[in-house]
Amino acid sequence: MEKDMGVSRKRIWQEKFFHGLFFTAAAFAVISVVAIIILIFSRGLAPFFPNNVYGTYNFLDFVTGMHWRPSFREFGIGYMIINSLLATFGAIILGVPIALLTAIFIAEIAPKPLANLIQPAVELLAAIPSVLYGVFGFAVIAPAIESISPHPSGDSLLAVILVLTIMILPTIVTVVVTSIRAVPKSYKEGSLALGASHIQTIFKVVMPAAKSGILTAVVLGVGRAIGETMAVILVAGNPEGGIPTTIFDRVRLLTTNIALEQGYATELQAQMLFSTAVVLFFFIVIINLILSKIQKKAGDS
Repeated sequence: MEKDMGVSRKRIWQEKFFHGLFFTAAAFAVISVVAIIILIFSRGLAPFFPNNVYGTYNFLDFVTGMHWRPSFREFGIGYMIINSLLATFGAIILGVPIALLTAIFIAEIAPKPLANLIQPAVELLAAIPSVLYGVFGFAVIAPAIESISPHPSGDSLLAVILVLTIMILPTIVTVVVTSIRAVPKSYKEGSLALGASHIQTIFKVVMPAAKSGILTAVVLGVGRAIGETMAVILVAGNPEGGIPTTIFDRVRLLTTNIALEQGYATELQAQMLFSTAVVLFFFIVIINLILSKIQKKAGDS
């Protein structure tokens, strides 16, 4: 009896220990997010209040300005917001169809030995450091664009879009393959039994059934594209101002602006970089909320 009570107490203490361990891990994650937000917002909003020791700046001029020239105390990120939108949606428009077709080929069309060869190769792309994508873009993509560009350099919006497209492929392909394979076989068997072809079954039955997972993959791809920095720096050109009128024009994104100048920025310039981070934070949150809303509606329908 005493032995059973001892075992019971031991199990209770084990349960309490692991509950505490799990709670500590969850609390650490939440505290980390809160600490980052507090730091970014406390320093990023300071330039717009009159008691700032380094001077004040107009918020409207900040978010609508078309030039970033710290030496002239001109801090405008309006063109960066537009550039970030163009680069992100360009990568999604180009990358999502390629990723979907690749995932369909792996999950539904390719022979198993070939699928087992292609899928690890695609997943390996996710393990490549971001800076190596940038080096590839700098050494291969930018020179190729330079040969057809009206400008003397290949650094351009097109180069950024192509690099981001390659980077989001493994994320989207992996999630979509998993979603397609999770569709019950009875769906496909029923469609084929009714006389539909294999391709018709894929696009009329399997893909609609997997749409929730597909939208999740797109959301993850958008998050990867928006937050990318190191790969983009090497192929964007990073001008001090200007909205691109063609895909061959140079661009500067919100993320690259922070990475380029944070190492040496001081006083008001450093604070304005934190302000850029605040705008980027809201930028990402708004886009993810929109995509999550679309995903939820698709899941309910």
